[in-house]
Amino acid sequence: MGTKKEIHDVVMIGAGPAALSAAIYTTREDIDTVLFEKGVIGGLAAVTAWVDNYPGFIKGVAGLELSDSLQKQAERFGADIRLGEVTKIEIDGKLKKLTTSEGDIYAKAVLIATGSDYRKLGIPGEETFYGKGVHYCATCDGAFYREKKLVVVGGGNSAVQESIFLTKFATHIDLLVRGDSMRASEILQHELAKHKDKITVHMNTVTNEIVGENGKVVKVLAKNVKTGKIISYKTDGVFVFIGLIPNTQFLKDSKIELDNIGMIKTKSNMETSMDGVFAAGDVRSGATMQIASATGEGATAALMIRKYMDPHASTGY
Repeated sequence: MGTKKEIHDVVMIGAGPAALSAAIYTTREDIDTVLFEKGVIGGLAAVTAWVDNYPGFIKGVAGLELSDSLQKQAERFGADIRLGEVTKIEIDGKLKKLTTSEGDIYAKAVLIATGSDYRKLGIPGEETFYGKGVHYCATCDGAFYREKKLVVVGGGNSAVQESIFLTKFATHIDLLVRGDSMRASEILQHELAKHKDKITVHMNTVTNEIVGENGKVVKVLAKNVKTGKIISYKTDGVFVFIGLIPNTQFLKDSKIELDNIGMIKTKSNMETSMDGVFAAGDVRSGATMQIASATGEGATAALMIRKYMDPHASTGY
């Protein structure tokens, strides 16, 4: 006689804002829900020092506090949150089979909410001042730098768009581009030229070190690759926009369709190309990379999962 399969209604991969919000909805409906998180519960939100733009918090909220509240709320309704890693998803009859660090587990439906990580420079000072002068989201943290000087690193569309956005707050921005040309679209480069009073572009410039004093960022050391000269840029903060790494490596051999940067493609109901497997939050192609929208997507995905499991169920109130 074989070992009995561990079967659940829903297994969620990841336990960031999208999955925790989805779990609040599913567990309130008495849908048996297990979440697997291989890193930190709360995801990037948990390691964000301060969240100033999440609705309902007039003075802002610590990222860890927000994540902790979401976790406790999901657990209050019965969510089973486990620390572990999912390495494979495949169809097994009417179920989805997940290969995990705890062994095989089966689900009627799956939500992938593994998020994305910001691509890092990997230089001295970057990790030390993360969230305390080094940032990866202008919408999240730009307002902290009113009437301040900033350094932005990157030469693609995001770096240009975010630099232009940051001119709303900063008095001056030094944009450091490692190549001898920008990767941003022509339209964005023309838009960037309109802000030359506030943004100075430095080509062929490699960022070497982020330097701080008394717990605050004070300058960036960079090197001009043409001349070999080391240049110091005084700054109050550094924003890095050199791309995102979606946490989808475990899907590379699956039948789940990804876009050109590895994010998960979804239909209008947030279902992926694999039947009964849904995606939400920062791992989904087209995501806006905001905590508020991730929680909203999580709630939507939960309602779509309920509809999938019971086609007669309502998706609204």
